[in-house]
Formats: sequence, C-alpha cells, structure tokens
Amino acid sequence: MADISIEVNGVKFPNPFVIGSGPPSTNFRTIDKAFTAGWGGVVAKTVSLSSTPVMNVNPRYGKLKTPNGDIIGFENIELISDRTLEVWLDEFKRIKDKHPDKVLIASLMESYEKSRWQDLTGLIADTGVDMFELNFSCPHGHPETEMGAFMGQNKEMVEEVTGWVREVSKLPIWAKMTPDITDITAPAKAAFDGGADGVAAINTIPSIVGINLESLRPMPTVEGHSTPGGFSYYAVKPLALRKVSEIARALKGRDISGIGGVISSHEAIEFILMGSSTVQVCTGVMLQGYGMVDELNQGLSDFMDKNGFKTVREFVGHSLQYLTTHHHLVDMKIAKKSDALGTNRDENWGKDITKETDKLASN
Repeated sequence: MADISIEVNGVKFPNPFVIGSGPPSTNFRTIDKAFTAGWGGVVAKTVSLSSTPVMNVNPRYGKLKTPNGDIIGFENIELISDRTLEVWLDEFKRIKDKHPDKVLIASLMESYEKSRWQDLTGLIADTGVDMFELNFSCPHGHPETEMGAFMGQNKEMVEEVTGWVREVSKLPIWAKMTPDITDITAPAKAAFDGGADGVAAINTIPSIVGINLESLRPMPTVEGHSTPGGFSYYAVKPLALRKVSEIARALKGRDISGIGGVISSHEAIEFILMGSSTVQVCTGVMLQGYGMVDELNQGLSDFMDKNGFKTVREFVGHSLQYLTTHHHLVDMKIAKKSDALGTNRDENWGKDITKETDKLASN
C-alpha cells in the first residue's frame, strides 16, 4: 500500500497537503478544524508585530464565473491577520498543545527592518511552531512600507531578510514567492542563498476580476471603488505549474511547496510531478470546505498504487524530464519523419476553425 507521508526539511508530514495561509487558517478554531479533518500541515494566516496597522474591508472577495455559473477564479483584497500578535502567540501554543504531532507553520510579514523581523521570529519560535513561511509575496498588502510582493520582487531584499530570520531561528524556513515577476528563479535562489530550506510558489496574481456592467464599477466594490487584488483558484493553475517547474529545473533538489488552483487530487498530483514536495490549498477550502482533504488523500493513494509508486518522494518532479524546447520538439518530429510537420501548416486553415482546433489539441 502506498505511503502518502513525506519528510520535508526534517519535518514529517502525514500527507503532503497543507492549508495555505489565509481565511482557512485565520484563528485557533479554523486551524483546529483543519487538523481534525486530516490535513498534513497548516500555514497560519500571516502575522506581524502588533504595531503594524491592519484593517480589512467588506466586501473583499470577487468570483470569476463561467456563463454556466461555475467558479473558476477568485480574487481577494484581504490583508494579513488583523488579530494582535499577543493573541496569536497564545493560540500557537494552544494549537501545538492539542495537536503536538501536526505540522504548524507560522507565516511572517514585516517591513524592511531587521529588528522587526528578528523580534517577530523570536517571539513566535518560543511557541513551539514547527516551521516558518516568509511572506515575500502578498500582492496588495502594505507596499508603501516595502512589505509583501514589493520585497519579493527584489532578490537582494529576499536574501537579506531571509538571512535575518535564519540568524535567530534554527527552524526550517520557506520563502513564499510572488508570481508578479519575470524570472521567479532569481528570488527563489536568493532565498536559498539567505538560508531558506524551501520555497512556496505561487502566491496570488495581481488582478481585476471584473467590472459590474450595471454600476460600471470594478469588483469587489467598496463604497463605489476597488483596488487590484490577488487572483487564485482553478484558473491560475497553468501559470502556477509553469512557475513551479521553472524553480524546480533551475534549483534541482530543492523543496518546493506548490500552490495555485488545486481543486482536487488531480491538480495536486500535477504539482508534485512538476517538483512540489508539498501542496498548499487555500481558496479550494474556502469554496469546498476542509473535507476536501479526504479526496486529496484517496486520489493520491490511488494514483500511487496505479503507477507503482511506494512513496511520494519517488515521483516529486517526475514529469520535469519531459519539458524541453520548441526546437527540440521539431527535431524529434523530423527524426521520426512525421507527417504532422506538413499537414497542419497555416495555409491549410479555414474550412472549420473549431474542428481544426480540436484536431491539434492533445486533450
């Protein structure tokens, strides 16, 4: 029978499925529900020192739907936790007291000041959390103080701040990457150079989910106005898989916690095949509930049994070997003397665009 547990950075996860930082991990009650439901780990909602002002607005979510009403995308303008650090320190301890064998990961975000990062790290480390995730990627939170994605887009800052945290803690560190950057491997490498043990990718994508054609206002609409927010859920999966694969190919052997568009075990397995040793889910839980972990676990186990994998680690990054260049694809076709090179040239289009499209699609 397949073993769906995995050890990552010296920490044993009962399964590779982790609640991503956000509303599903926003207090003791939600984290307790996640662990009770069977999630392998939880990244708590991002915290900062109590002197950092945080004020959320309502509404703060927007759904992207198909004409049939299916939700394929989700935007949020939610900030990091608006609860005080003192409350969180108590709840971290309570969570570890109740679930000593579960993996609790604290997510940190602060302004560009060494003492603030190190003070925050030291206070939380004393609560017994298992790991840290450094939020270098929130797309809309406190950019004016060089927090979140502002920091994540600067590889020198990523390396320096990771180093600050490493100086004061021996716990494993993940650095969470922003996708809003041309080359995601640059900050990922910088994080490892600064002392990170792994990276999490990707955070949400800066977006405007839509315009209300009755009011002519962008959504989510707050007092008649809006601001670009973070886009997530199923529609972001292709971009997330690409970004994860880029990190995995550039930084071979490094641990990645894959994030972006997971709605079932199918997508989760895709992330593992592209190089992720754990897979985080946030929006999926908000829309489906904590119980979705049952299908994730069963689907992973069934996949492993079907393909003869005994451990998860055996197929982390397995499909990376099949990524290549377009020139190589052409060379392989030529080597096989494939008719496909001649039968589908641009001059042959025009009889039935939909049928011609389907003929050239692999799925």
